[in-house]
Amino acid sequence: MSGVLTYKCSNCGGPLKFDPEKQKYTCEYCLSQFTQEQVVSGEKEKTKTEEASGEPFLYNCSSCGAEIVTDGTTAATFCYYCHNPVILSGRLSGEYNPDYVVPFAIEKEKAVDIFRQWMKKKRFVPKAFYSEDQIEKISGVYFPYMLYSCRAEGHLNASGDRVRVWVSGNHRYTETQTFQVRREGSMPVKFVPRNALKKANRELVEGVLPYETEKLKRFSMAYLSGFLAERRDMGEQEFESDVKAEVRSFAQDSLRNSITSYDSVRVENNDIRLEDEAWEYALLPVWALTYRAESREEMYYFTVNGQTGKICGKLPVDKFKLSLFFAEIFVPVLIAMLIVGYLI
Repeated sequence: MSGVLTYKCSNCGGPLKFDPEKQKYTCEYCLSQFTQEQVVSGEKEKTKTEEASGEPFLYNCSSCGAEIVTDGTTAATFCYYCHNPVILSGRLSGEYNPDYVVPFAIEKEKAVDIFRQWMKKKRFVPKAFYSEDQIEKISGVYFPYMLYSCRAEGHLNASGDRVRVWVSGNHRYTETQTFQVRREGSMPVKFVPRNALKKANRELVEGVLPYETEKLKRFSMAYLSGFLAERRDMGEQEFESDVKAEVRSFAQDSLRNSITSYDSVRVENNDIRLEDEAWEYALLPVWALTYRAESREEMYYFTVNGQTGKICGKLPVDKFKLSLFFAEIFVPVLIAMLIVGYLI
């Protein structure tokens, strides 16, 4: 099947991978380095439109010829035989072509170090979760997000009370002055994110938000080389009402919070209009490590924002370690109580 894209070193023909630390493309064989402009100038894209589904798809690796099996949303992966990075360009064409990408800024070694430091503070996690074999599985994944932007225009009318209390002789006086207050304004809203992959664990992908969206770059498939990537299977229609309600609520709260110097405020009416609305599609970077417990009923995870380093995790608990901890605390206390009781 066509639509398989790999990036080769122009010096030795080895595979190129994007280096988050250097923000360049590196050949692991001859160590040559290339800029984004150099890679894109030699890019020959092959596109093929496909229907997203849960069915597996077969591709032939352009390096060794082996068959690569993926599901309907995978857009970048590795060949299991020659380990070359493979980009399934057809998955990101047409309406599925992303507008933006945030390139990885944190390399794998740094993500692993962040994980190790974080785990030092976790006493009751099963060793299998942080064994060397498990840590080696940490993967850099580009997850798909829909980004909403608009301009919020609004006004708010309210009544504000100022209360003055004083005492004269044996009498206490209270004076209340009521004022009519109006606030209006225009607020630009940029890139409100929504996870656009149904199979993604929502806590996993949203727990590392936010990203520094001012550093978004126009999408190029070359950024995916050396990483995993998923294609969106959700569109703006699935987020529209929720996002608009969130923006309107935030704009209303901003107008309300601008009213100060009153003892109490009563909002009488408000109107928020959303203008210049736009939806855009971006791939955002995450280092992810997942672990399924022996019961196979629940998945645990550790994720690192591939740009900022923010972490998020849901950890399993080793009941044996927890029992030992309680025994260390409870047994000495119980013995001490028994001794004191005996002496008394």
